[in-house]
Amino acid sequence: MSVATGGLFLSLPVTLEAALALRLADVRDRMARAALRAGRGAGDVRLVAVSKTYPIEHVRAAAAAGQRDFGENRVQEALQKIASAQDLDVRWHLIGHLQSNKARKAAVSFACVHSIDRLDLLEAVDRAAADAGTSPEVLVQVDLAAEPTKHGATLDLVRAVVERAARSRAVRLAGLMLLPPYLEDPEEVRPYFRQLRELRDRLSDEGVPAAMLRELSMGMSHDFEVAIEEGATLVRVGTAIFGTRQP
Repeated sequence: MSVATGGLFLSLPVTLEAALALRLADVRDRMARAALRAGRGAGDVRLVAVSKTYPIEHVRAAAAAGQRDFGENRVQEALQKIASAQDLDVRWHLIGHLQSNKARKAAVSFACVHSIDRLDLLEAVDRAAADAGTSPEVLVQVDLAAEPTKHGATLDLVRAVVERAARSRAVRLAGLMLLPPYLEDPEEVRPYFRQLRELRDRLSDEGVPAAMLRELSMGMSHDFEVAIEEGATLVRVGTAIFGTRQP
């Protein structure tokens, strides 16, 4: 980082805490401006800082800058961080694909599971949460692009999962999640975000309670502003906060 002093530029070391605080402030400013363009309030959108692959020091630095929601892709990696961050006032989100054999660990450890994409997985997480006495929020991951390398429920299955969630003993359905194709131009992703919002609206018109549809988890570092303009309430941002991931 260069700092101007008397016409000269001095290169000064920047701490991890300072760097992340600046990046978080920038992301939050961009979120607020996107919400304003859509006629929404900045408080209508929550930031999930995607900490997958980054060490616990990055989580601590972001938490020191006021970040409370963190997203992880892999259960095992997340459990190690959760154990190391028990002194922090943070919420953990599982945003990656969840296998049924990890349902118990997910139900106990995460405040929100974004990736419920089939009936048996919902039932497994619900059983595990009931046994453990927890009540995590869950989101239905929707498949709108039929990409073979990604997961998600088809439109017909979404309705079945939502209906089953209404009868759950422990988990609480809170909305829908989308992982659209990666396209360099965020405007090319906009139709997918719009489709998810329209699906939410159709489900609401069909009588699904608003409390079960209040969240739309969509948008990442390169396209979260467009997602907010289309109705996102949760955006999952990693590299724009933590920097380029190392292999």
